[in-house]
Amino acid sequence: MVNGSRFAVNVRYGLFTMPDRKTTRTKGADRKRQLVDSAATLFVQRGYSQVSVADIARAAGVTAPSVYRHFDDKQSLLEQAVLAGVDDLEACTARALRDGNDAATLISTVCALAVQRPQTASLWRWTSNYLTVEQNKQVALRTREVIGQWAAAILTDRDDLTEREAVQLAWAILSVSGSLTVHHTRMSSARAQEEIEKLVRRLLTLSPATAPTLDTAPVISGVTRSRRDEILDAAAALFADRGYSDVGVDEIGRAVGIAGPSVYKHFPSKMAILVAIGYRSGARLDAGVMAAYGATDDPAKLLAALVDSYVDVITSTPDLSVSFNNSSVLAGQPGATDLLDIQRRYVARWIDLLVEVDPSLKRDQGAVAVHAALSVVNDAVRMRRGAQSPQFAARMAYLMKGVLAI
Repeated sequence: MVNGSRFAVNVRYGLFTMPDRKTTRTKGADRKRQLVDSAATLFVQRGYSQVSVADIARAAGVTAPSVYRHFDDKQSLLEQAVLAGVDDLEACTARALRDGNDAATLISTVCALAVQRPQTASLWRWTSNYLTVEQNKQVALRTREVIGQWAAAILTDRDDLTEREAVQLAWAILSVSGSLTVHHTRMSSARAQEEIEKLVRRLLTLSPATAPTLDTAPVISGVTRSRRDEILDAAAALFADRGYSDVGVDEIGRAVGIAGPSVYKHFPSKMAILVAIGYRSGARLDAGVMAAYGATDDPAKLLAALVDSYVDVITSTPDLSVSFNNSSVLAGQPGATDLLDIQRRYVARWIDLLVEVDPSLKRDQGAVAVHAALSVVNDAVRMRRGAQSPQFAARMAYLMKGVLAI
């Protein structure tokens, strides 16, 4: 009773302030969004499986128990981060198209979002393996709705395109706008936005239906395949379908028709299998490089040949996509350092050639363009978007060359 009386006196004379419920709710919502943003950034930078709740808490400047006051677990954080990205895309699109289907306003608004919140356009594509079927279905439906609106805006200025072509260009725009997450640039936000907008405008001039046939490398038959090759094939297919972290060595063995422990006769660990997949894809890309340099020394033709080779490799086997998608898993692993260096040198070769084709380009501009072009096909293959179409590879190569202006 005494405590109750003291409380009443304190309230009466202003010695105690009741919390403002609206302010408390606002602070809670702000904290929740801060955690979502921190999680999204880490998931894109390191990969979902390489990030812990403690990492997210540290990045947000809070304790791990604070995270659990807002989210049940890391997977629920991922779901909210992906949905927040879709929310941003929807809001951005609605804002840009408020006064009609103006493609120019849409592109400017989308590219601004890509620089301010780069994970918005890329998080789902990197982490869809870790969402449930129902969650992926919800995100896919909402994203396709956004893409449909973008396609309608594109068709306003390009009545020569079919709806399918406009949709394909819209997906490519999403990939280009999200490509800043796959590499580091020291560009200012203003310069980065300018470069991304320039690349997107190039896409808007293209007509995917006119893509020329892609010349693919001949299939070599009659080569004896070893058990090691069979293991790599099975592992690559499983990693591509479900992600590296969710596949066990026993499953890889079953896919080949051997017991799990027998896999260790050929590879010391699952990581060693992933590294070997990376080296195998690198060897295929190197073969394409050698063939290109054996045919011409013209930088534009060389770069075009490397585009064709890259598309051929990534669409004919899951190896390259698996290796690229798991770069964050490979980072720092024994035996993977040389592989990551090979990948960086390969991309650097593209940048060198592009700057040689257009000497007015600075190297950081070339890097943005190359990573944007690679993202067009990497994203499409990862999400299996139209990959079964006979024209898929040819159209991917055409769009990539369009982004690079070659």
